[in-house]
This record gives sequence, C-alpha cells and structure tokens, in this order.
Amino acid sequence: MDHGLPREYTDRMRRQLASGFDEYIKCFDKPSCRALRMNRRKVSAVDYASVGRISTGSDVLEKVEGIDGAFYYNEGSPGKSPYHAAGGFYIQEPSAMYPATLLDIGDSPLKVLDLCASPGGKTSQIADMMNGQGLLVTNEVIPSRAKILSENVERMGIKNALVISSDPDELAVRFEGYFDRILVDAPCSGEGMFRKNPEAVNEWSPENVEMCAKRQDWLLDCAVSMLSEGGKIVYSTCTFSPEEDEQCVERFLMRHPDFAVCDPAIKLYPHTFRGEGHFAVSFTESDMVGRTETGGRRCCLNELRQHLRPPVSVRPPVSVELMRAFLMENLQDDCELMLQVLNEKERITGFGDSLYLLPDQCPDMERLKVYRAGIKLGTIKKGRFTPDHALSHVLRPEDAKNAIDLDPQSPEALQYLAGMTINCDKSIKGWCLVCAGGLPLGWGKASQGVVKNHYPKGLRSNSSV
Repeated sequence: MDHGLPREYTDRMRRQLASGFDEYIKCFDKPSCRALRMNRRKVSAVDYASVGRISTGSDVLEKVEGIDGAFYYNEGSPGKSPYHAAGGFYIQEPSAMYPATLLDIGDSPLKVLDLCASPGGKTSQIADMMNGQGLLVTNEVIPSRAKILSENVERMGIKNALVISSDPDELAVRFEGYFDRILVDAPCSGEGMFRKNPEAVNEWSPENVEMCAKRQDWLLDCAVSMLSEGGKIVYSTCTFSPEEDEQCVERFLMRHPDFAVCDPAIKLYPHTFRGEGHFAVSFTESDMVGRTETGGRRCCLNELRQHLRPPVSVRPPVSVELMRAFLMENLQDDCELMLQVLNEKERITGFGDSLYLLPDQCPDMERLKVYRAGIKLGTIKKGRFTPDHALSHVLRPEDAKNAIDLDPQSPEALQYLAGMTINCDKSIKGWCLVCAGGLPLGWGKASQGVVKNHYPKGLRSNSSV
C-alpha cells in the first residue's frame, strides 16, 4: 500500500498513469488546495480583492485559471466571515468548478437541471451564469442533503431555483423533453478526493466502482429522456476510474448513437492541476433526423402542457395585500423585487401561512417534494406579515428604505450573526435590512437606537464575540 491506498487501486493507477504515477503519489505529501468563488450577483469584480482579503486574511489571492471570480487561498477560515453568511462567495474545490463551464449557458433564458446537486456548489455556479434568468431545477434525492442544498440556495440569494428531492427516473417521466441543459454530477467512487477526504479511501473497492458505474449509466439515461431538442448534457465525476469516466462515455454513446461528445473531455489529476481529481464531458445530439425513433424522448405537446401547467395554489387576497403593504412600506419604489411582486401577480403563491414568488416558467409542483420554490417572501401570523430571511438575501442595501451597513470586520457584525442586538441611529425605526460590507445579512427591527435581531436561530453563530 502507498499512503494508505488500497493495493488494487495503486496497481491500476500505476498502469493508468505510467510515468506520471510517482508524481501522483507525491501529491499526497502536499496539502489539498482550497478555493472560493465569488457570487457575481452580489460582489462586483472591483470588490473581489477586498472581500477575499477580509474573509481569508490573505493579502494576495491567486486566480483559478479559467473561472471568473474564483481564487485560491492558503490561510484563514472564510466560512466564518460575515461575507460568507451573506452569500458573497461559495467555498468550492477548484477542480469542481470546471464541469459547469461546459454547460454553455449563454445569455438566453434556459431551463436547466442539476440532477445530483447537493451540497450546491455547482448549482450556485450555474445560477451565477444564468444571471437570474430562466429556470433552475436543482435536485437531491437524499432528504438530509436536499435540506443543505436548499440552505445554500437561500444563502447565495438564488431567485430562479426550484429545489426538489425526487428519484431521477420519476423526473424522467415527469419532465420528458423539457430541459435545455442538464448537469449530471454523478455519485462516484471518489478517487479524486482521496487526498482531501481520507474517509473515501476506506469506502473504495472494485465492487463499489462497478456499482457506481451502473448507477451512472442509469442517471445518464434518465437525463437523456429529459433533454430538449438541441440541448446539452454535462456528465462529471470526482474519480479517475475508467469504468466511471471514459468507459461510461463509450457505453452512453453505444446506447444513444444519436449523441456525440461536443467538447473535449476534461480529466484533472492533483499532480497536473492545482486541485483534486475531476472528470467532465458534454454530449449533444449529432443528428436531429430520426431522433424520435432512436431516442424516444419527444413527448406529445398536450402531455407537455399538462405537466407544465401553472401551479395550483391558494393565494388569499388579504394575505397578499398584507405582504404588498409591507414591501411598499419598507422597500424602495424602484426595487426589482417590488416591481415583480406588483406586476407579475401570477407568480405569487401561498403554501400554508407562507407566500412565495415562484421562478418564471415554474412547472406544476404537484407530487414533487419541494424544499424551496423561488423566493420565500414571508409568513402571515396574527394578521401581520413577517419577512423571511430568504427575502433579505435577494435584496441590495439600496433596495431597503432602512438599511444598516456594518463593518464586516467589526464586533457588531459577529454579534448580529450570533443573534444579539446591535445599536443603530435613533432615527431608524421599524424593519431594517442589516448588512455587512454592502451585503445583506438578514432582518432587524429598530426602536430607540436598538435593533432587535431577526437572524434565524438555526443559523446563529456559537463563536464568542
């Protein structure tokens, strides 16, 4: 064994890498690379350096090649930064940033599916590329992981996402021929993460590789049935196994001869790239002729209209009016969200006591296990509207009539994140948007120079301030 790696694995890698094997093994003596990717919807390019410096303590951040707004860092704990709580950036392994770039999002509104999405790194990257346009359906079949995915979607301020937890084969029937882009970041044997996550080594076996390969074939077949004409599938893993990478591509093309690889495959190794291991490749149809016979993916237009009909929900007029009254009282007249609520009434939907602004083109959610649908605006209790934390994260400080901007390095910012009251100017009264360095953290309610904290209890920091 080398560095605790199974002999069967190292024997295969020795054959696979040939002269590069020794360099690969040496990488286990080096620390894993760490990186963060700025949320371009919240942080402008001119602020990348200051946000990164404050969050990591590093004076100089090195760019991750080919990924806009992504930087390596070697020190600090950026996950504890107020900028992280505000959704200013996502901490993401460098090599994991490359698959989403193959989706070719462009400027036109698209319907995009992230089929195996938790914890949300690639979902947030796709949302960043979509720039708030179109529909992003992000799925995670394991409920506990779907909850984490939903929390990250909220933190990053993603407006156009539908977070669900469904089996891929059920989605394949439900959304036949629907999505323009599909990312299949498939569960795998995790060989590319051995350096970063030694626990993955203990779970490795040839049998697990074989099991993963079969599951990946199934996931790709599910994805094919959901792809629209002219659409694109990106398949990725964090493993080096040929059975799960190159051979998976070969098997896919044999099962679907009307498809072809449309971008050169990416295969990253830690000894040749400054990051961990990853594989990514994209597919699209090579010939549209005969597609219906060979692919069997085109659905009847009437069936498509049935499962994509507008959501059926109850929107009590009184509840909606209370919500609108709150927004008009607390947000500026030119706030983008305010205008959407006032002018796109069909997107306002009620679930129990809560009101949501659904994504544009939101499909029927009946029989889907939905964790998040667009933006949760707030709840109605005892005849009053209370804004939700998610609403704060899609706003800008200038959207609010009352906004308090804290220094992200100040004790007050940490006090707020810990659930404590903070001080403010006595002229500020009522609901206010509490921010740090120009990025909203959450809500507060001001009275006589003191802001009562409305930061969610489940998110509050336990660190001392």
